[in-house]
Amino acid sequence: MRLILLSLLAALPCLAAEPNAEPKDKPDKKAAAKEEKTKEPVTKDGSVTIGGKKIDYTVTTAKLQLKKDDGTPRASIFNVSYVRKDVEDSSKRPVMFAFNGGPGSSAVWLHLGILGPYRVAMPGDGTQAPAPPAALVPNEFSILDLTDLVFVDPVSTGYSRVEKDGKASEFHGVTEDIESVGDFIRRWITENNRWSSPKYLLGESYGGIRVAGLSEHLQSRYGMSLNGVVLLSSLLDFRTLRGGDGDNLVYSVFLPTYVYVAHHHGKIKGDRDALVEEARKFAFGDYALALLQGNAIDPAKKKEVAATLSRLTSIDADLIEKLDLLLSPSRFRSELLRAEDKVIGRFDARVAWPVESQTSSYAEYDPSFSLALGAYSTTMLTYLTEELGWEEDSPYRILTGKVHPWKWGSGNNYVNLSNRLGTALRDNPHLRVLVMEGGCDLATPADGIRYSINQMTDSPESALERISHTQYHAGHMFYLNLPDLEKARKDLVEFLTAE
Repeated sequence: MRLILLSLLAALPCLAAEPNAEPKDKPDKKAAAKEEKTKEPVTKDGSVTIGGKKIDYTVTTAKLQLKKDDGTPRASIFNVSYVRKDVEDSSKRPVMFAFNGGPGSSAVWLHLGILGPYRVAMPGDGTQAPAPPAALVPNEFSILDLTDLVFVDPVSTGYSRVEKDGKASEFHGVTEDIESVGDFIRRWITENNRWSSPKYLLGESYGGIRVAGLSEHLQSRYGMSLNGVVLLSSLLDFRTLRGGDGDNLVYSVFLPTYVYVAHHHGKIKGDRDALVEEARKFAFGDYALALLQGNAIDPAKKKEVAATLSRLTSIDADLIEKLDLLLSPSRFRSELLRAEDKVIGRFDARVAWPVESQTSSYAEYDPSFSLALGAYSTTMLTYLTEELGWEEDSPYRILTGKVHPWKWGSGNNYVNLSNRLGTALRDNPHLRVLVMEGGCDLATPADGIRYSINQMTDSPESALERISHTQYHAGHMFYLNLPDLEKARKDLVEFLTAE
């Protein structure tokens, strides 16, 4: 997420004065040219084999225009939808809307990584980059057999753009994003006659913030009750990711993931799951208490806690003590394989590539991000133009900083959408939530969202019982690892078909 937040800010548009106004009766050539370039939806037929059965579908690539109350265009939302063809009663056919995060990411990762009928061909276990140019292969683990799919690029990502009379500030913010994506969903459902269909949302990373907000917004604003919400490598509360002076929750949240990763790289031995559970209890027990004491901690106790952290993570106890027990994710990534001159990934800590500087105290880059970006960019553009027949002059923004400055709208607080999800669960007794977690995810660690759900103390037990968890071995985009992709398919099938 920091990769997006630290990217270049969008340049402010320069407003040039019009030197000479043309006569009113003279055609506006620029407007005419723009009108000629207005894109109509492109529809294609396709098929994919899932579980040995051929699934025929119609794929539509389009831009849906969001409008003001007076009909003036605000923005065009680029989307790709897949609808199964051999369906007699669409009212019983589910539809799932999927988005990635950032903020500033298009939906390419979910589209070509896990859900759609094609996926990027990744070598081995997904810890090495494919040789360029990367290629697509049919995705036998797609869930298109069970639900129609709509991949949505929020405003300023992908090919989605603000219209001439729109303003970027109307879309680039927590609340603004939820409202605009909610408007898109309402319009798509209406225009495709799917109000009677079961409806699901799936959000990855910051997409979890978006989905949590949408679950309540769609319900309260449009009376659209959802059947299910999937939080994939997500978060609900930014306090679980960003520590601050005097706020050390983040160190407890990350500790169980450190243990999982250290075990993966063979730095600690024993039963992995037992070690992770031990770390979890320690993280929110003695470790949390030690962090709360700050400078008041007894030196002997500090040394004892450092020794336990070292045993669980393999990081040197003296270093941990010098860091005042504050082992950050970036420091952990640089220290775990320092003896091998390697840095581990943030999105996927299984990935270990050579360091840039042997003396750096913190991770200088994320190899797990590097291995995926080029592959997904190449395949997405190839797929859109050669397979789907969509052509556009403007660049497709896989990831962009043009959504910044982002309006967090939280005043002096951290952004936390847990209460919005809790409200949706309270008011909709049929809403179910699936939390999908990556064991080696150092971007949004599993215990972050677990902590957030544990803090939903106002939610009745009957609501919390409708939240289920499932974990995978790889990282943030765990679906790059084929066994995890296969497991994800099984988990989603179970979630979608549960009574």
